[in-house]
Amino acid sequence: MTNRYSIKDLEILSGVKAHTIRIWEKRYNLLSPERTDTNIRFYNDSDLRKIINVAFLVRHQFKISRISTWEPARIQAEVLNISNNSGEKDELTEQLISCLISFENQKFLKLVNDIIHDLGNEEAYTKVFFGFLEKVGLYWQAGVLYPAQEHFVSNVLRQKLLAEIEFAEAENKNQPTMLFFLHENEMHELGLLFYSWIARKLGYNVIYLGAQVPFEDLQKVASATHLDSVLTSFVNPMEEGFFLDYLQKLLQLFPNQKIYVAGYQVVNIMAELPQGIEAIRDYKALKQKLTK
Repeated sequence: MTNRYSIKDLEILSGVKAHTIRIWEKRYNLLSPERTDTNIRFYNDSDLRKIINVAFLVRHQFKISRISTWEPARIQAEVLNISNNSGEKDELTEQLISCLISFENQKFLKLVNDIIHDLGNEEAYTKVFFGFLEKVGLYWQAGVLYPAQEHFVSNVLRQKLLAEIEFAEAENKNQPTMLFFLHENEMHELGLLFYSWIARKLGYNVIYLGAQVPFEDLQKVASATHLDSVLTSFVNPMEEGFFLDYLQKLLQLFPNQKIYVAGYQVVNIMAELPQGIEAIRDYKALKQKLTK
């Protein structure tokens, strides 16, 4: 089934202003939108891919008057040529997206390995992969990517982190113990896993429970194990009432531990946190907290 996009959709997904898209249509016949029975203009998957590729070339100093005369195959070839010879982080994200859309899994895996080799794990995730995952989420919401593609990406990056975590296992069991978990309705685990890797590298003894942990399980862990600190993350949309209630429950369960909270909802939405709860805005902030 072909997806339909408004010009606003194209603007969001491509980064090209709707006004500019209209100019490119009228002056260069770049796109030919269709119309619904009620005469509303819409675009298809081919239009979206074309505008993304054209925007990429324009950013690399190609003139729109020149690009507009090319066949789709020529446009794609030019994009791939630039991508294959570039080391910029944004372009690495575009390369990953391109492989994912066409489901070139071997090429995708090689690109992931090359990025990790060139940048190292820490920079690969913070400067490329997390931004890439945000774009994957946007494309999935727009129907450009299938859920299976998103799962494929998450599993690949998760496996890479797990391999690194094995090497970062704290040898000194007298080091502080830190618990990592997500609440029962939270599934986005990759950021939490990355933070647990940072803690391990700093010598912490990490207890990692993962995603969708029932509160009853936390109670059992708290009663059976000595903990120095805990970290959880909030990515899914949620009501503020749930968030604050959950934090109060954590404060009651872990009265003597440091409690850290991270994730999109904490960074971008939530107001002042209850006393005893510390926000972690990024991995650098976590490193500062854990090395004090």
